Amino acid sequence: MSGGDNPGVPDGGHGIHTIRASGVHRGWNGIHYKTGLSAKNVPARELSMNVARIPPGGVAFAHIHVDFEVMLYILQGTVRHEFGPNLRHSIVNHAGDFIYIEPGIPHEVFNESDTEDVVAVVARSDASEWENIVDYDRETGKVIPRREASGTG
Repeated sequence: MSGGDNPGVPDGGHGIHTIRASGVHRGWNGIHYKTGLSAKNVPARELSMNVARIPPGGVAFAHIHVDFEVMLYILQGTVRHEFGPNLRHSIVNHAGDFIYIEPGIPHEVFNESDTEDVVAVVARSDASEWENIVDYDRETGKVIPRREASGTG
């Protein structure tokens, strides 16, 4: 079956795989993800990539990327990251900004708008989708049990 017949299923093979016009397939921690590329659907070993959407006023609660880097490109909206120990630092980014998040940095993500989605391309140096993300308690500065990904949410 090809992606043209089933959005989110890769076309191709023999070294090149394509996801065509995928829809939202998963929600996690207040973020909605379009089907992208990961070890779940291509033979990726060290990379994954997708498009994330945070609805107006949405928050991706505090978490840590364990042992992998993240790069984002903001396509739409304004996002605020609170980050570092007990989330004491803050930075605001707008459409057109690139963001790099080092492995192990606690952060919480806020859509600054009550009317506009934040939309971002997300690239990760981890081929899994969720396995290496842990929740973080901003008050105690400790890792807390992980929330599981939900369906299309």
